Amino acid sequence: MKSERVLSGLPISPGIAIGAAFVSDDGRIAVPDYRVAQADLERERHRLTEAVALSLKQLRKLKVKAAALPSAAAEEAGYLLDAHLAMLTDSRLVRGADKRIGEDRVNAERAVQMELSRIGDSFAAMGDAYLAARGEDIRVVAARLIRNLTKTPYAALQRVPPGTVIVAEELTPADTALIDPKRVVAIATVLGGAEGHTAIMARALALPAVLGVAGLLGQVEPGDTIIVDGGDGKVVINPTAATRNHYERAREELDQERRRLARFRRQPSVTLDGTEIALEANLELPRERELALAAGAQGLGLVRTEFLFMNRDDLPDEDEQYAAYAALVSGMEGKPVTIRTLDIGGDKIAGAVASEGPNPALGLRAVRLALKERRILDVQLAAMLRASSLGKVRILLPMISNVGEIRTVRGALLQAARRLRRRGIEVPEPLPPLGVMIEIPGAALAADALAAEADFFSIGTNDLIQYTLAIDRGDEQVAYLYNPLHPAVLRLIQFAVEAAFRGRIPISLCGEMAGDPRFTPLLIGLGIRTFSMAPANLARVKQRLRALSIGEAVAIAHRVMAEHDERKIARLLEET
Repeated sequence: MKSERVLSGLPISPGIAIGAAFVSDDGRIAVPDYRVAQADLERERHRLTEAVALSLKQLRKLKVKAAALPSAAAEEAGYLLDAHLAMLTDSRLVRGADKRIGEDRVNAERAVQMELSRIGDSFAAMGDAYLAARGEDIRVVAARLIRNLTKTPYAALQRVPPGTVIVAEELTPADTALIDPKRVVAIATVLGGAEGHTAIMARALALPAVLGVAGLLGQVEPGDTIIVDGGDGKVVINPTAATRNHYERAREELDQERRRLARFRRQPSVTLDGTEIALEANLELPRERELALAAGAQGLGLVRTEFLFMNRDDLPDEDEQYAAYAALVSGMEGKPVTIRTLDIGGDKIAGAVASEGPNPALGLRAVRLALKERRILDVQLAAMLRASSLGKVRILLPMISNVGEIRTVRGALLQAARRLRRRGIEVPEPLPPLGVMIEIPGAALAADALAAEADFFSIGTNDLIQYTLAIDRGDEQVAYLYNPLHPAVLRLIQFAVEAAFRGRIPISLCGEMAGDPRFTPLLIGLGIRTFSMAPANLARVKQRLRALSIGEAVAIAHRVMAEHDERKIARLLEET
C-alpha cells in the first residue's frame, strides 16, 4: 500500500477536492517526423538550441524551488536536477540530436527521439539497474526537449475522466482554457504564482488550486488518489482513511458555508446607510456567464477576449468574434457588458499572435500590439460595435499609457462604425463608451489627462501591483513580495479615483483586490462604487459591504492612507 505524503504550496483558489491524479507532464507527446531541406538545416539546429536553452532555464527554476524542500528531499532533488542539467549541457543526447539533423536531415523533435532510442538501447544492454535508472533520466530530459520543441498544449486535458485532479509542472493560460470543470475537480502544479493569469482562471472556474508545489511530480503517479486543499495550500497524495475522512468533513463544512452565502445572491448590494455598490463579474471564458448570473452579478465588468485567440494558429474573423460577443451580451439579459480588447503578452500568449521581445511584460503587448497590428484592432472593434446593438456594451483598452493611444483607438472606432454603416449593419448612436484600464503607474499618475479623453476608468490592480513593485505575478519565487497593501499601490489607486471624480467619469475596480472582502471597506472608503470579480467571490463581498456604512469605510480609508507600514495597514484591515 502506498504511503501518504503531504506537500505544501501556494493557496491559490479555495476549496477542497478529492480525485484521481492525471499527470499531464508525463512527456507523452506526438512527435512529428519530416525531412528538412538542405537550406533549412541551420534553422532546424537553431530550433534545437533554443529548446535546450528553454529547458535549462526551466530546470534551474525547478532547482531553486526544490531548495525549499526538507533537507534530505532537497539534497536528493538537487542531485537529480543537476544530472538533468548536465544531460542538456553539451551532452551525448544534444550532440547526437544535432548530428542527426545534419546527417539524416530530420526535424529536431525526431532527431531527439532517435538519439534517445539509441542511448536507451545501449543503457539497457548493460544489464545494470543503476544505469537503467540513468536511462530513464535521459528519457525525462528528452521528453522535456520534445515538449519545448513542439510547443504542444495539454490537449489531453479536454479528455480526462470526471473527478480528475490535474497535476503538472506548469499550466499556461491556454492549457487552463482547455479544462472542463465538469471533469476536472482541482489543479496542482510545481510552478506558478498566486496572481498569475492561470491562477486567475482557476479562481474564475471555482476550481481548488495549489501552485508552486516543490517536488510534486516526483511524488505522484497517474491514478493516485489526491486531495487538494486550495485554502490551506496543501496537497495530500494517497491519503489514509483517517485523512480522507477529515477532508471530507472539512469539504462538507465549506459546502454549508457556500449555501449560507448563496442567500446573499438575491439581496440588494447596498451598505448599511443605503449606498448602492455595483458588483459585476469578470469573465475569462464564455462558460462563466452562467456562473456570473447564478451568483447574482449585476453585469460583466471585464470580459477578457483572449479566449478567442488561444489554442489556434489563425486569427478569429469578425463574424466569429461577433458571435461570441453577441452571445454574451444577449445572455446577460440587459445587464451591462464591458469587453476588453485583446491583451496578449506577459503571461498570456496566443498561438496566432506573436508578442516577442526580451521582456514581453514590458514590450509589444496589449493596446501597443493592437495599434501596431491594426488588422487585430479593427476586426475586434467592428465585432464589438455589432454586438453593442444587442445591449449595453462598453469597450475597455488595456495597458494605456498616454492620451495619444486613446485618441488613436477612438479614431479607429469611428472608422469601424462608418465601414459597418456602409455595409448596412446597424451601429448604435452614440457609440459605446470607450474606457481605459489603469494598470501601470504612469497611467495612474497621469490619470487627470487620461480622464479628459476616456469615458470611464477601470483599475486593474493585478498588473498595477506587478509594475509598481517590479514583481512577476506568475513567479512563485517572488510571490511573497506581491502585496496589494503596499502604500505605493494604494496611493496610485487613490490618484486614479480622485482623477475620475474630477473628470466626472465612472470608475470601477476589476483586479483580484475587488474579490477579497478584506479590502472592501478600504476600497469603498476611497470612493470605488463598482467592483468586478470572479463570480465565486460575489457573495462574500456582498456580505461584507452590507455590514458596512460609508462613514465607517471612509474612516478606515483615512486611517490606512495615513499609514506607511504595510504590516500595520494589514492589521488595521483585519481589525475592521
